Amino acid sequence: MVRIINRQELLNSTFSQNNRRVREIALNTVEALFDAIDPKKIIESKVKLLDNFLYVEGKKFDLASYRKIIVVGGGKASGPMAEVLEKILENYIDNGLIVVPKGTSKRYKTKKIEILEASHPIPDDSSVMGAKKILSLTEKVNENDLVICLISGGGSSLMALPRDNISIRDKKKVTDMLLRCGATINEINAVRKHISAFKGGQLAKAAYPATVLGLLLSDVLGDPLDVIASGPTVPDSTTFKDAIDTLKKYDMWEKAPKSVKKILMDGETGLIEETPKKDSYVFQKVSNIVLGNNRLACKAAIDVLKKHGLNTLFLTSFMEGEAREFGTMLGAIAKEISVSGNPLPPPVGIVVGGETTVTVIGNGKGGRNQEIALSAALRIKEIDNIVIVSISTDGVDGPTDAAGAIVDGETLKRSKQLGLNAAEYLKNNDSYSFFSHVGGLVFTGPTGTNVNDISMIIVS
Repeated sequence: MVRIINRQELLNSTFSQNNRRVREIALNTVEALFDAIDPKKIIESKVKLLDNFLYVEGKKFDLASYRKIIVVGGGKASGPMAEVLEKILENYIDNGLIVVPKGTSKRYKTKKIEILEASHPIPDDSSVMGAKKILSLTEKVNENDLVICLISGGGSSLMALPRDNISIRDKKKVTDMLLRCGATINEINAVRKHISAFKGGQLAKAAYPATVLGLLLSDVLGDPLDVIASGPTVPDSTTFKDAIDTLKKYDMWEKAPKSVKKILMDGETGLIEETPKKDSYVFQKVSNIVLGNNRLACKAAIDVLKKHGLNTLFLTSFMEGEAREFGTMLGAIAKEISVSGNPLPPPVGIVVGGETTVTVIGNGKGGRNQEIALSAALRIKEIDNIVIVSISTDGVDGPTDAAGAIVDGETLKRSKQLGLNAAEYLKNNDSYSFFSHVGGLVFTGPTGTNVNDISMIIVS
């Protein structure tokens, strides 16, 4: 069960009584939505075993008909998913292997499914080892076997096997450049898939002709299957040309390692085979099912806000764009509600989900949710009845140990008392340092799941 570690600090007596009350509603809602997206609860509710049959979202698998059943995969939620799945199917599972973020493997207890740790968000040698071991397992199956793949956000980094002559060092360099340039997750994964021997349907290719069941938790806007963890069991909708275009779009082509450029150019000219597409034979016996996503988290938040007596609006689960610009919009909406009661009269709770990007131009420390919160704080200064919170559902916002941040109308007042210029911190992409001084960082620790980000406006 995920809880906010520094809850009391975020509700301390220096805040006005009204702000403490609204903050408490916000923090209660954050904790409740984490419960709703708990991977263990999701698996328990949607994966059922009756006699010898496995039922998942309307699909049925006769487990007694398979010679062997293995479980593979990776991602931030794959550990709890594997633990619960093994409890449900323990007598049927032969073996398996999943890859989880470093420092988290001891949380999960499995008997037949091996758990390895690897690096996130930048892959390393442990990521390569994990991907190789998974491919080794799947390459041994035949047409009478079942491969269950547990895939969630973070899998792209945790299961990284560079193609041909690309070194893990070169792959790390490209990944780091993509994460800092403001590219969308779809664009990032188009590149990842085409410099990988694992992603973009290539795990399904290795498992053919076995039956493959992919159970996915989505961390991507709209749940495009081929983008979640770069779609190892899904037909790839992108091409080598798309990967090249992404690098050129963000002025990265000339800076990219020679090995990466060679593979992409060879692929574009047909010297290297494309990733498997939707008409490929490798997907004849593949089923991929999304069990949880950002919309599930947003709806859980709305339910809690309603119980607190607020007028609610679930605005969208497709939030994207620059974090600071989105924060400005959140602040403007909150101010409009406070001043005019439009689009809803207070008390109001508005929920927005998705994933923004940060184009790093400064040398500070922060994450997209902290940047959203700081930008929003600049727009709601000295308004007593507004609280805005933005958090990453994996509990790790950017390269920091915070899940996000919470602000109110007094945030800027407190910063001025400390002699801090909020606008300068935002300009320097240094939101973490700002909130470390002023207060407002939300800490949960790694949550064991990942379904994008959630932002909330509460106007009392």
